[in-house]
Amino acid sequence: MGEQTKPRKQEQEQASDEVTEIAPNVLRMMLPIAFTGLGHVNMYGLVDDRGVAIVDPGLPGPKSYKIVERRLRDAEIPIKRIHTVIVTHSHPDHYGGAGRLAKEAGAELVTHAAFQTFWGAPHRCLDPTHGHDEGGAEDCEELVPNDAPWSRPTPWGTDFHRPNMGRRLSWQTIMRIATPMARRMMAPPAPSKRLRNGDVIRLAGRDWFALHTPGHTTDHLCLHDPEEGLLLSGDHILPTITPHISGIGQDPDPLKSFFASLDRCAEIEDVTQVLPAHGHPFDDLRGRVKSIKEHHDERMGMLREASQELGWSGVVPLSQKIFRPQVWGSMAESETYAHLEHLVRIGEAEKRGEGATLEYLVG
Repeated sequence: MGEQTKPRKQEQEQASDEVTEIAPNVLRMMLPIAFTGLGHVNMYGLVDDRGVAIVDPGLPGPKSYKIVERRLRDAEIPIKRIHTVIVTHSHPDHYGGAGRLAKEAGAELVTHAAFQTFWGAPHRCLDPTHGHDEGGAEDCEELVPNDAPWSRPTPWGTDFHRPNMGRRLSWQTIMRIATPMARRMMAPPAPSKRLRNGDVIRLAGRDWFALHTPGHTTDHLCLHDPEEGLLLSGDHILPTITPHISGIGQDPDPLKSFFASLDRCAEIEDVTQVLPAHGHPFDDLRGRVKSIKEHHDERMGMLREASQELGWSGVVPLSQKIFRPQVWGSMAESETYAHLEHLVRIGEAEKRGEGATLEYLVG
């Protein structure tokens, strides 16, 4: 995640044990995580006469799942009453517990149509000229190989930072050598329902509209409840930090897609409360969209200044000009690369070479 400066951001706060009703039939339950500098993920419960829908049930693994179970008990939600599990996007702090929870509850598992993980079946349901999904399922095509990003070099010629051995074992090796029960607990979810932009889903006793919001991930899904003025925003719009925009992925210009997705959300007339995946609910959707876009404009301005100082230069030295030393590394480089590629595509930068010889000149 970007834009993390002192004082501590909301998204870094530790999880509370409290279960709160933040809107009619909408419960907020915070799950503790230690993931890319975050302190918690918000798991939401949407209550109706059929039972409950659960949104983003945390990281994979038995330790995290026990906390999911504890929060559900505190909220007086028996697992057998869960009829739907919703995943906003394909990052493990959101989908990790979804497969197991849906299986134990016999629930429908809902994602966006393009949902995929490193080990799941890839999907593409996008119109690249619009940055969001259009057309029917017959338009889907394979995006990228189903390997983890650290298994291949970066476009700028470095080795992508590999998770430590323990984390790699927990994600890949364990899937081959663990018991069948352990594999079920760690397995990524298999969606039973894939939503497309504009689809309607009945939750909390009212209609919610699917919004495809690519940028942070290609498959990011928000849900809009016009009756109560709610927007479940996942990681797309957070209260005090901006989501990481990775240059390594399926989208050739994720920053363009992110800006377009932000604009589409800001155009919604009746949002009175945004329910983010990290941090606290907030009310100023348009103001927050404006500040997020300004943050990325500032990043591009910093790249222009760095390029004037360095001349033709690679991704790594440019990233080290615009990010603090504490966050140097693969994520800073990846976000720098995304900004540079966007500047090239809008005609404000040039590039030459490839791999280890790739260089940019901005402005």
